[in-house]
Amino acid sequence: MSATEQGTPTRSATADREIVVSRTIDAPPELVFEAFTDVRHLSRWWGPEGFTTTTRAFEFRVGGVWDFVMHGPDGTDYQEWITWTELAPPERISMLHGETRDDPNAFESVLTFEPDGAATRIEMRTVFPTRELRDEAAEKYHAVESGRQTLGNLAAYVTETVRKR
Repeated sequence: MSATEQGTPTRSATADREIVVSRTIDAPPELVFEAFTDVRHLSRWWGPEGFTTTTRAFEFRVGGVWDFVMHGPDGTDYQEWITWTELAPPERISMLHGETRDDPNAFESVLTFEPDGAATRIEMRTVFPTRELRDEAAEKYHAVESGRQTLGNLAAYVTETVRKR
């Protein structure tokens, strides 16, 4: 019997390196998942409030890459690079995210899409290589609030745009 089955909470081995953000979106998992699979959707909502995205390359498949620039509201450009490491439509996406392909500080993110009645509960669990990198992301880049805003942008996009089809 595991510790959780016995009623004793367990702590993830990566808990001190994680940032976890979740949200319930008023749309079925297939539609929420679809917003990640096509660059014409993804480029319209990705990022925190006030940011825009320019895609240089996009191939949504395991081993495929999304190479893009996020443009901050203050005019700062952020080089970004994602490779998809696992795709299980419409339940799960895993990816490695950094500034470039060989970024030693790249972090892993797992997104899960769970039905919640007619809605979807999406969870974005990000694991950084070190606690210090997690802390820097949280403090310098406001990663928790940025993650919440990104999922808020996704929710608005899916409910206002994709569902109208």
